[in-house]
Amino acid sequence: MALGPRLDLRQSQSLVMTPQLQQAIKLLALSNLEIEAFIGDALDSNPLLEMGDGIPDGGGTETGFEGEPEALRRTHLETSPVDQLVSEGRAADDRPLDIDAGALDRDRDTGDGASSDGARADFPDSLGGDFSSGAGNGGGEGPDIDERGGAGETLAEHLHAQIGAVTSDPALLFAARWLIDHIEEAGYLTTTLEEAGSALGLPLVAMQAALALVQSLDPTGVGARSLGECIALQAREADRHDPCMARLIENLDLLARGEIARLKRLCQVDDEDFADMLRELRGYDPKPGLRFGSGPAEAVVPDILVQAVIGDDGTPGWDIALNPATLPRLVVNRRYYVEMRHACVAKDAKAWLGERLADANWLLKALDQRQKTILKVAAEIVKQQEGFFQLGVAHLKPLTLRTVAEAISMHESTVSRVTSNKYLHCARGTFELKYFFTSGVASSDGESAVSAEAVKAAIRQLIDAEDAKAVLSDDALVDLLKGRGFDLARRTVAKYREAIGLGSSVQRRRQKTLAGVR
Repeated sequence: MALGPRLDLRQSQSLVMTPQLQQAIKLLALSNLEIEAFIGDALDSNPLLEMGDGIPDGGGTETGFEGEPEALRRTHLETSPVDQLVSEGRAADDRPLDIDAGALDRDRDTGDGASSDGARADFPDSLGGDFSSGAGNGGGEGPDIDERGGAGETLAEHLHAQIGAVTSDPALLFAARWLIDHIEEAGYLTTTLEEAGSALGLPLVAMQAALALVQSLDPTGVGARSLGECIALQAREADRHDPCMARLIENLDLLARGEIARLKRLCQVDDEDFADMLRELRGYDPKPGLRFGSGPAEAVVPDILVQAVIGDDGTPGWDIALNPATLPRLVVNRRYYVEMRHACVAKDAKAWLGERLADANWLLKALDQRQKTILKVAAEIVKQQEGFFQLGVAHLKPLTLRTVAEAISMHESTVSRVTSNKYLHCARGTFELKYFFTSGVASSDGESAVSAEAVKAAIRQLIDAEDAKAVLSDDALVDLLKGRGFDLARRTVAKYREAIGLGSSVQRRRQKTLAGVR
């Protein structure tokens, strides 16, 4: 059969996304920081766009907003059955599980109280978990506003500033500075001396001298190639690196496994001396470089603000508003457009100016629609998860994107884009919108379901309350949770326990044993 070219004419229908529609979908998924960058690019490329002074007082064609601006960024939810139970003093009737709210872990993950961000060293959990990081974040006043202007001195800058005053040997100085540039933020050297010598064309003896020079700098322990070397440098600085301490540092793996008796035999010390050595070890900083370079953490700017309000008729409700600080304030300079229109003579110039006006108007409309969609989705989330906003994480209910999408007559993919990189602030803290979408766990009666986050909170509460002499196994947790109405398999309990960063019963028993060594 011969093959040959042939022309065919066919008709077909297909959906095509216009550039404007693609832009609107892209804007929907962007975070507030990405929106600012996008608007900055739009201002550079379109001479008809400019930043407004603030939210306009009324709708108009100049700003591109339709309707009253307050309606674009705010909505209200009336009272619900949860409000009724709270007002009648029967809040416990709506609780999906029997958890003492006062005993819940009070951190930012649960939303049941104020958080406390303490710094801790990243030693293995089995070492006890209370090693000093050298940069505690205790109470007291925070940094002044002048200190928040920029990041602090980096570790490399701190080391380079010292190295010039320590030696004047050009070759040694060059090698030491090269090693400083290969130290990670935690303070550890990321390359071997053989690789460094090969890269610089220097013998191993010269690189060893350069490393010794770097390890003599502040902070003590910087330039180490392992955890043991880092601790040993600090022990030498404290004049505590005797043979017994050296053997303890060389066998940190045994300490991590909790083999206390074996360590005592290796170190040839009694219980009192071993307890002193362990306290000394916990006083060292495993990551000395973290004192420098990171600077203050940037706060998350929420996109939605939720506040409990009382209506005119005395019924409680919710005020849900878009954060004015994150709202784009773009306007179209129509006066400039008119002047340019009269000044243009060529048809191409007029056509280009008309395209810029259409693009500007479409961008304003897309931003307007983005705000309305975010507000609509946020209002439905608050409605679905009102128990959480009223009473805490124990009342977080299972929720899916499809449930919200069907309630507000939108596509599931639209809700997914809206909830990506968006944050909501309420009296319980700031949460990503994705936080409110959790899987469900069936109760023992088979008729109701609770959020997986509520189950994690129950597991954390049980483990926090366990006795050091009676550490709960996963099987024991299954039985206790079943008594609270959760019919979970052992592997499910283990999965949730690991998800919240809690070790197995063996690991927790080892931690409590080490913590009890005084």
